[in-house]
Amino acid sequence: MISVAEASERILARIGALPQETVATENAVGRVLAERVVAPIDSPPWDNSSMDGYAVRAEDVRPGAQLAVVEVVAAGSFPSRPIVSGEAMRVMTGAPVPHGSDSVIRHEDTDNGRVVVTIKLARDAGKNIRKKGEDFHAGDALFESGESLGIAHIGVLASAGIKSVPVYRRPRVAIISSGDELVELAEFTPTLAGKRIVSSNSITLATLVRSAGGNPVDLGIARDDPASLREKLELALDADLIVTSAGISVGDHDHVRDVFAALGGKLDFWKVRMRPGAPLAFGLLGAVPWIGLSGNPVSAMVTFELFVRPAIRCMLGHRSLFGRTIPVTVDQPITLAAPLMHFLRVIVNQTSNGEYVAKLAGSQSSAVLTSMAHANALLILPGDRLEIAKGEQHRALALGIALGMDDKLVLT
Repeated sequence: MISVAEASERILARIGALPQETVATENAVGRVLAERVVAPIDSPPWDNSSMDGYAVRAEDVRPGAQLAVVEVVAAGSFPSRPIVSGEAMRVMTGAPVPHGSDSVIRHEDTDNGRVVVTIKLARDAGKNIRKKGEDFHAGDALFESGESLGIAHIGVLASAGIKSVPVYRRPRVAIISSGDELVELAEFTPTLAGKRIVSSNSITLATLVRSAGGNPVDLGIARDDPASLREKLELALDADLIVTSAGISVGDHDHVRDVFAALGGKLDFWKVRMRPGAPLAFGLLGAVPWIGLSGNPVSAMVTFELFVRPAIRCMLGHRSLFGRTIPVTVDQPITLAAPLMHFLRVIVNQTSNGEYVAKLAGSQSSAVLTSMAHANALLILPGDRLEIAKGEQHRALALGIALGMDDKLVLT
């Protein structure tokens, strides 16, 4: 068996960012830029008012000063001429200010006059004008290749008039569950209770793939026979990543590795020194990476967070691939059953002094999925000792992207 860190390194060594595609700016949230984006215009494109008021010259601003209101400039229109000493123009937020002005006096600091305006306060002299190009100038690099696009990025791109951007393509992730005992959720009825179980991995893995930014392709359930598995794996050859659940252990009906090899697949490793999720496999089927997860739903979810989510993020072009881990204090004694790195389902809360405390989310049995639902993190125990005392300091991996992402996997 290899370590968790080595398994992660070996998977990511065989995976890279996918080719780029162009998407509409409004659809680019969560995507990663494949090229630098350069501003085609200045923003703002002209000097404009940051509030409703009067555009004036600072030298004319003093309490009691009276200025002639020579024009009204609404947002979307332009002043017809500059202003000179003793004049003001009534302007709205976002409206261009006339040449000659260097201040906008807010309405509440005036008598709100329409023909002649009287200045009451002079606090805005030299203020409230957003200068042309204050945000960016034409030719400026807005964002570099590798930038992950959030909502604010989309706003910047839209303000620059950029209608589409080059991003790394979303990976198509083929999902195959296997087992004669499984049935699709849509096919499950009360008459099957006690005879079949729902393939929850089909649902949860597809949902996890979407949450990581990939496009899941559910190829359904393979029966526990080589012919069925071969059919499913052949259907997956046009995907960017293949994820299977179950069939990779040592049982009489665990055929995935044998079928994988018969199709020409090159196995990189099998089994990782961890719990849950030790029977993890990785290899290449042709040019397509394959990650084989345990069929146990808890194990599948844990190993997805550690190995599949980083792989998908790598394909998307992200630089930060791994869920962030934080130091936590264990609030109860824990006994481990084996000297393996453990990932325990926990609820992490922050105390009033800022300390993070982790308590078990319930049973740690690999058959208990409800404790995974209650957990918000995985407590990482290195497995060098079987007895963990209350108050010990360890690290916890936030599930999903709750605490952000890091550029390396931090386990201790």
